[in-house]
Amino acid sequence: MTVVEAREAGGSDVLRTAERPVPSPGPGQALLRVAAAGVNFIETYQRSGAYPVEYPAVLGSEAAGTVVAVGEGVEDVRVGDRVTTASAVGSYAEYCLAPADHLIPVPEGLSLATACAASLQGLTAHYLMTSVYPVREGDEVLIHAGAGGVGQIAIQMLKRRGARVFTTASTPQKRELALSAGADEAFGYEGFADRVREATGGRGVAAVFDGVGRTTFEESLASLAPRGTMALFGAASGPVPPFDPQELNRRGSLVLTRPSLAHFLATAEERAWRAADVFGPLADGDLAVSVTEYPLARAADSQDALTSRSTTGKIVLTP
Repeated sequence: MTVVEAREAGGSDVLRTAERPVPSPGPGQALLRVAAAGVNFIETYQRSGAYPVEYPAVLGSEAAGTVVAVGEGVEDVRVGDRVTTASAVGSYAEYCLAPADHLIPVPEGLSLATACAASLQGLTAHYLMTSVYPVREGDEVLIHAGAGGVGQIAIQMLKRRGARVFTTASTPQKRELALSAGADEAFGYEGFADRVREATGGRGVAAVFDGVGRTTFEESLASLAPRGTMALFGAASGPVPPFDPQELNRRGSLVLTRPSLAHFLATAEERAWRAADVFGPLADGDLAVSVTEYPLARAADSQDALTSRSTTGKIVLTP
């Protein structure tokens, strides 16, 4: 099978196609024929060496496709099932392995590329607004990168929960996309905390969902109302420098958390709940995601597009 591997740590030029044997599923695993593989910032960190991996490494943990084989002990997944997952092993490939109990069935009528685009981003949006800070009707919240993969779907889901949604985006065109997704107001990144304060009558917001990190962190905190919640769920602009927790007290007894999806998919029941809330509305047309497809061989270009923040929606690779 054809894979894309990072042969060493470095820039996107270290990504090359290669041929490897198709793996066999072990106990509890399933083998997928990949229809779409998600491109995420974590793979750029693994490729660069910021998150060390063993090279040469086939990157990717997000995939949608068809089950072609299952390992010993797998009972609830069958050959031919259309599934998606954010727990695959090396999804930048024509085939990949994944834990069978982390596979989410893809409803009929929903394309595998769309399912892949929503698996990590949609489930992330869900856990942020249901478990990290349970958003209630009338809450005012801020989510960054409103034209991005998490941002567009999160805006729609937040509006369905009755929130007033503020967002940021880097260009007027991206801000228009965020507004078309349902955001009440969209700001540029420069001085966004002041804009949020103005829009809320000086109160600040109940929660900030920040996947950008270093360049937005300080102003995100400044956007919060007393006792507000800051969910730092990513670091697209780089990691946040060391932080004095006393700042949280000074700014109004704020809550700061650094969550990740795996801890919010801890049980089969939780996975089923989140999947139903995301993929059901997608299949029914009540939620929408925008998808940009790159051929697998252009994985380097896809990562460059992601890190330059020139894209909107979700990027997937198609073998």
